[in-house]
Formats: sequence, C-alpha cells, structure tokens
Amino acid sequence: MKVSYIAVCAVLVLLLAEAHITAAVTCSPTELSSCVGAITSSTPPSKLCCSKIKEQKPCLCQYLKNPNLRKFVNSPNARKVASACGTPIPKC
Repeated sequence: MKVSYIAVCAVLVLLLAEAHITAAVTCSPTELSSCVGAITSSTPPSKLCCSKIKEQKPCLCQYLKNPNLRKFVNSPNARKVASACGTPIPKC
C-alpha cells in the first residue's frame, strides 16, 4: 500500500506538538521524514534515514503507542527499512 507523502507529513506535523524528551533524545516524528521515500517506495534507506532511526530508537515504543503514528511505524515497509538500518522496531 502506497502512503501519500503529503499525508505522512501532515500527520508528522500534527504530532510535533506531542514531542517528548527521552534519555536526552528529543522524540519528534518529523525526524524520521528522511525515511518517507524508503517506506513508501521500497527503495533502500539513505544513510540519513538510518541515522535518524537509530537516533529515534528510544522513541519508537512511544510512537507505536500513538494511534496516529502506529500505522506508519508498524507498517511492513517501515519494519523493513528499520531492519535494513540495523535497528529493528522493538516489541513494546
């Protein structure tokens, strides 16, 4: 299923207000915007995408608990991208 880039960005912008601090990491879903192309088109993730996934790893469970983000973070392509980056999505 192809997710619209605009829809993903809109959701990420709306959730920016819910950013939290976790272990000196600013949890901000917009930090993962560099991964949108890899998630929506099945292209390999960029180095920037992988670094952002690793940076946001402490926040992934928080994102999975958010009903607005869960469908994006928990999608099969998002899991493939995270795994390709060496940071599989945790089971929370």
